[in-house]
Amino acid sequence: MASASEEWLLENGNIKVLSKEMRNGRTAHNVSSSSLRKKSDRALLAGIRVGFLRRFLGNLQEPWVFALSCLGLIPLAERVSFLTEQIALYTGPTVGGLLNATCGNVTELVIAIFALIQNKVGVVKYSLLGSVLSNLLLVLGSSLFCGGIANISKEQKFERKQADVNSLLLLLGLICHVLPLMFKFTGKSDPELTAFATLALSRASSIIMLIAYFGYLIFQLFTHRQLFQEQQEEGVVESDEVETDETPVIGIYSALIWLVLMTGIVALLSEYVVATIEAASDSWGLSVGFISVILLPIVGNAVEHAGAIIFAFRNKLDITLGVALGSATQIAMFVVPLSVIISWIIGVKMDLDLSLIETISLGLSILITSLALQDGSSHYMKGLVLLLCYFVIGACFFVSWAPLNTPNLGFSSEMVRL
Repeated sequence: MASASEEWLLENGNIKVLSKEMRNGRTAHNVSSSSLRKKSDRALLAGIRVGFLRRFLGNLQEPWVFALSCLGLIPLAERVSFLTEQIALYTGPTVGGLLNATCGNVTELVIAIFALIQNKVGVVKYSLLGSVLSNLLLVLGSSLFCGGIANISKEQKFERKQADVNSLLLLLGLICHVLPLMFKFTGKSDPELTAFATLALSRASSIIMLIAYFGYLIFQLFTHRQLFQEQQEEGVVESDEVETDETPVIGIYSALIWLVLMTGIVALLSEYVVATIEAASDSWGLSVGFISVILLPIVGNAVEHAGAIIFAFRNKLDITLGVALGSATQIAMFVVPLSVIISWIIGVKMDLDLSLIETISLGLSILITSLALQDGSSHYMKGLVLLLCYFVIGACFFVSWAPLNTPNLGFSSEMVRL
């Protein structure tokens, strides 16, 4: 006899019991194929008695696409950087500087565009925030620490002028993130009006940030070129090697063709990364925030990380600061506002509100980096402190499983059980 909890349906004169899926309004016709595939995969894996093997095979589904796509982005980012430098040798410093500004962080920009197309605004915010934090704390901290250990008997000095300009731009970007966040606490009585004001302010601030960044390019390439040229000349004087003028090793048209092809492959892998990030989060037991803030920026900036550390080993901290701070400034003042403008064009509502924890992490990172560079000297202890700050922030996102601040993203909001 059927239990009292079962529900019944009269169809064509026949009485049939409603299944759990049918009671919830789901049938075999409207259950997605991916859900059915996941259920069948779990059933097959449940038959494997060895726990380690079962977990290993479970990870060989969609997450391995995410992992391999991330690994594939590392050499592609290096090739894009090489091709950009080759084109810059033909076009001169002005066009070359603009090209570097556009292609220097092409991986982050392409990932952001594909995430916006799929309306995954939270992934865009987290990945770009992670790029800034990675450059300020991980890249710069590793460089100062390794450089300080390798040159422990030498006094390490660097020119503060470039660091001061980058710090000012980063503080301007921080203001543009803090003010939209304040609307959350001042406009709780009317959520619709608050959301509209936040979006409008974010778009206006993004235009201002782009103006500031192009002003920085003019400052760097025209009006105050001598500041950056002096750093390069000092690096040449301190080097024991005889350096000659760089000559291109590939033709400009070949470089352009290869740049387009490499960018296309980066776009393809970035699409796989964005599409499988949720599956990787569920399979590995890591939050989407941790993957976006910590793992993706490390992959996207791996080449820059290695280059900055190598220059620090050679005691060329001016070049190291140019790589780390320059990349952080480029992300914060160019890629972030450009993503807001692109989302505006395609009809996706992306603002500059990073939520409270993310904004505080960004602000403290900019503050501690500015304090570490204020005296124009360096030692391994400064690098160690920056690295430890990055580990603390990483641990914060590792244990945080709060839902992303943008609705309709489709991410799991389950809380981790400690």
